[in-house]
Amino acid sequence: MPRVLEGKTVVLGLSGGIACYKAVDLVRELTRCGASVHVIMTAAAQQFITPLTLQTLSGHPVATDTFDLSQESEIGHIRLADCADVVVIAPATANIIGKLACGLGDDLLTTVLLATRAPVVVAPAMNVHMYENVIVQANLERLRGHGFRIVEPEAGFLACGYEGKGRLPDAAVLVAEIERAVSAPDLRGERVLVTAGPNREPVDPVRFISNRSTGKMGFAVAAAAWRRGADVTLIAGPTSLPTPHGVRRLDVVTAEDMRRAVVAELGHTTMLFMAAAVADYRPARIAPQKLKKGSGRLLLELDRTVDILAEIAPRKGRCLVVGFAAETEHVAANAERKLAEKQLDMIVANDVGATDTGFAVDTNAVLIIDRSGARETVPLMSKAEVADRILDRVAALKQAAGARRAKPLKRRA
Repeated sequence: MPRVLEGKTVVLGLSGGIACYKAVDLVRELTRCGASVHVIMTAAAQQFITPLTLQTLSGHPVATDTFDLSQESEIGHIRLADCADVVVIAPATANIIGKLACGLGDDLLTTVLLATRAPVVVAPAMNVHMYENVIVQANLERLRGHGFRIVEPEAGFLACGYEGKGRLPDAAVLVAEIERAVSAPDLRGERVLVTAGPNREPVDPVRFISNRSTGKMGFAVAAAAWRRGADVTLIAGPTSLPTPHGVRRLDVVTAEDMRRAVVAELGHTTMLFMAAAVADYRPARIAPQKLKKGSGRLLLELDRTVDILAEIAPRKGRCLVVGFAAETEHVAANAERKLAEKQLDMIVANDVGATDTGFAVDTNAVLIIDRSGARETVPLMSKAEVADRILDRVAALKQAAGARRAKPLKRRA
C-alpha cells in the first residue's frame, strides 16, 4: 500500500459518544500506516474509554485538560494545533459540532480546533433523530462552508436501539478520508472513469468464458484518483473486490455491457482508464439450456466483440485516455502498437506471465509510454503504489496540455 500517512502527525479528538470504542481500531490502523497519533479526549469521552488504552496504542500521552500544568507547560493546545498534519474528530457528537460551528473554545479539543491550520475531518456519530435535526444539519453545512471535511455516518442499528443513519464508519473508511485530507488534490475537478476486472461471456445458462483478471489494478487506480481529489466512477466486471471508499461503482458482466456503460459515461468524463481485461471474443450462439456432455468434442464458434477503445477514440474530445496492455511477450512493442492504433494518450503495459506482476497478485511492474514517446519503467511495487505512479504521469500530461492551450499566439508582424 502507498505510505500516504508515513511520517504524518494525526491529532485525533474524541468527544463523548458510545462510538469512542471504535477509536481503538482507528488508532491501531493509523499507527500501522506510519502515522504519529496524538489523542485528545473530552471529559465526556473519558466516560466511555480510558486514556490509558489510547496512550498504549498510540505511544503518546493522551491530552485531556487545558489547565493541566504538565500538559500546558509549553502551551500544549497550541503545540498540538501546530504539529498536526490533519485533525480528526471521531466520534463527533452534536455538542462538539455545535460548538465548533459557533467558534466556541471551552475545552482542550475545541481550542485546538480553533487554533489549527491543518485540515479538519469531522466524523459525526449519534442517534438518528439527533443527526437529522435541522440544527445539527445546519451546523454541519456551516462547517462544510468553512472547509471542514465531513464524513457521512453510516446507517444501521444504533447503540440507542434505533435503526438509521448515525453510526461511525469503520476504521478503513476513516483512514481513507484522512489520507485524502493530507494528499495533494492534483486531480480536483477531474471526472475520472475507470474500467476494471474481467468479462463473462455466456455459453449456456451455467457456463461462460472469461479470463484471469481480478480487477486489482483498476480498483487501485480508482482509489488513488479519489484520494487525489477526483470524482471517480468505476465500471467493474465480475469481481469480489470491495468498492473503494468514495468511488461510484457500476457493475457489468459482458463486454457489450461494459461498452454501453463506457459510452454512456464518456460525455462527462475528463480522464478514462481502460484497465479492464475486456473479452475479445464471445460465443456466436448462447445455448438456451445447459449443454450436455457428449462422447465427442464440443466446438464453440466465437465472434469478435466490439473494440471499446477503438470505438471511443474518434469521440473522446478532450478526454485523456489511458489504455492498459496485459502481455506475455514483446511487451514494449505490443504496447507501442496499441498506443498508436487506438490513438491513446498513454498506455500502461505489464507482463502478466510473471508470477508477481500478473493477475490475482498485489504487486506489479509496468512500462508507461505516452503519446510523445516518453517512457517510464516502474519497478516491482504494490499495485496501489503503481496506481500513484500512473496518475503522476497523467497529471503531468494534463498540466502540459493545459499550458499549451493557455499559451497566447504570437502576432504576425
